Amino acid sequence: MVKTGLDILCNDKSLQKEFSGNCALLCHSASVDNELNHALIRLKDIFSNRLIKVFGPQHGFVTDVQDNMIETDHYTHPYFKIPIYSLYSETRKPTQQMLENIDHLFIDLQDVGTRIYTYIYTMTYVLEACARKNIEVIILDRPNPVGCMQIEGNILDLKFASFVGRHELPVRHSLTMAEVALMHQKYWAIEKCNLRIISMQNYKRSMYFEDTKLPWVMPSPNLPTVDGCFTFVGTVLFEGTCISEGRGTTRPLEIVGHPLIKPFELKEHLDPILKKEGLEGFTLRALNYLPTFQKHAGNSCGGFQIHVKDREKFKAWKLNQILCKEFVNLLGANFHYKDDPYEYGGDLNPMDMINGDDRFRKWYENNGDNSFLDKIESEKMEDYLKKRSSILIYE
Repeated sequence: MVKTGLDILCNDKSLQKEFSGNCALLCHSASVDNELNHALIRLKDIFSNRLIKVFGPQHGFVTDVQDNMIETDHYTHPYFKIPIYSLYSETRKPTQQMLENIDHLFIDLQDVGTRIYTYIYTMTYVLEACARKNIEVIILDRPNPVGCMQIEGNILDLKFASFVGRHELPVRHSLTMAEVALMHQKYWAIEKCNLRIISMQNYKRSMYFEDTKLPWVMPSPNLPTVDGCFTFVGTVLFEGTCISEGRGTTRPLEIVGHPLIKPFELKEHLDPILKKEGLEGFTLRALNYLPTFQKHAGNSCGGFQIHVKDREKFKAWKLNQILCKEFVNLLGANFHYKDDPYEYGGDLNPMDMINGDDRFRKWYENNGDNSFLDKIESEKMEDYLKKRSSILIYE
């Protein structure tokens, strides 16, 4: 079994003694040890009254908030009797007041390996805030559930930076949380943080989550399965559109659709296109489904469940970019992009924020050639790979 940073800390008494001051913890519901004990319970046992504050990311400390842009409040935990500060509230970064009297801040968050997932940005905001107060930040590292070998998607253009894309990363970045922290410190941070990594034991870059033998706890309400993390690399695109990404079903982010889509007819159209692009490792299963909440709630949608059959060959980003282009052209005037506020991106178009570039919308709307995807995916990639290779922890 892989041992996470949390497991290592909890089982090494000499290591525990190296943290002599007041402690805080940034965590969520998936912050558990290999026996499913929550990190807060474990660290409370270790540090007792010196554990004085807890921080929670998007979806809340207890990970019960379904949707984007729904903030959570600060409160005192009724059982642990310590303050819980939300970093998805009126602020996305800890204030200097929140950080008062903290000497060590532990971060234990289960990420999903995709640029458009906000936990890595909560982490880098914490690194920046703690640098200003010289607080030691300790990353308790965890596996990347989609593995740390394959890289997919374009690299973010910083003109479209937001809370779903702060840094120049590809969509599937192939890093653990600790490696993102190291890259931030080496290449993006203006002021360096007092950073410490407690890396995993027995972890290999080629591992998918099941290979680690660790228990899966959903890191956010709409990722109940590891398979959903693989499809999320691509289906997250549809958050910026009127296309349902399966929220309100039991397989969110594995299912996509719309009330006007006729799934069997569309599959017949799509199969030769996807075959020509050499896309494999999956099956699009035509289906109709009824979302119980969010987009098209109560209306039957036609679409597809993406069944991943070979993770080595599956390219979620390219598949879903092509699906999005086909949906745009199929639905015509019935297709629209999300136009209400999205993830604190100011006046940016939500689709451009998710894609990290505005060229995709033009490509969809002009029904452009699919070679565009290979071209944009290669841009700045050599530089990214060079930076990435300089900070890797695991061979």
